Amino acid sequence: MGQTIVLTGMVLAAIPIGDYDKRITILTRERGKITAFAKGAKRQGSALAAAANPFAFGEFEVYEGRTSYTVVKAGISNYFRDLLEDFEGVYYGFYFLEVADYYTRENNDELLMLKLLYQSLRALLKESLPNRLVRCVYECKAMVINGEYPDFFSCVECGREDGLAWFGAARCGMLCDACKNSACKSSAGGPLLPLEGSALYTMQYIVAAKIEKLYTFTVSEEVLAALEGILKEMRKRFLDKTFKSLDVLEENRGFAHFYPNSS
Repeated sequence: MGQTIVLTGMVLAAIPIGDYDKRITILTRERGKITAFAKGAKRQGSALAAAANPFAFGEFEVYEGRTSYTVVKAGISNYFRDLLEDFEGVYYGFYFLEVADYYTRENNDELLMLKLLYQSLRALLKESLPNRLVRCVYECKAMVINGEYPDFFSCVECGREDGLAWFGAARCGMLCDACKNSACKSSAGGPLLPLEGSALYTMQYIVAAKIEKLYTFTVSEEVLAALEGILKEMRKRFLDKTFKSLDVLEENRGFAHFYPNSS
């Protein structure tokens, strides 16, 4: 027999169903990613009208049936309305929602991904943080939470922790100068990108830092460009998917100008 439960989460996507209803995807703290029906959400004056939209974050009271959930009522604490007014920012936000949807599953413990998503959307609202940097941080940390990411702390060939200067996505990590020279003699390992100094430290910080500490720094344009190059290779290796939100940005804003290394 079904029961009503209260879940804390964020709406990742909403699809119209018939004339008046919506089917929404919610990333929740308690049940991971779920799909729920919001009946009457498209009706004018519906109490669920605003809650059944992407970015809505708060508490959702849902009826748990045998095969589906139905939203009974919602108490939304953040609609991210300021983000919705920024064309570029909102599509970064939609991209973050798509990545979260891609990685998460029902009945998994997705608390870290929910926290990352929420903090990253808030970071998009900070004028002091370039959207490009927020994207790099979000992509990298999402991969870390998923448990599949490169080793930025030691050479993947010899294990040494100093002298790291080259990144190889195909090798899933860093190489020191000595191992880089050996690797260059073989064509099987894919391209190597220079990554040292501040750029290497930044990647190490993103991997190791708690989510609450991720968006507390800025970097130079040179370091940001290096991060974008590394994340491009990481996406090819660990996130091989096309996302509609980025396509929209590229088509409408000449987004290649902002992301010369975008896939």
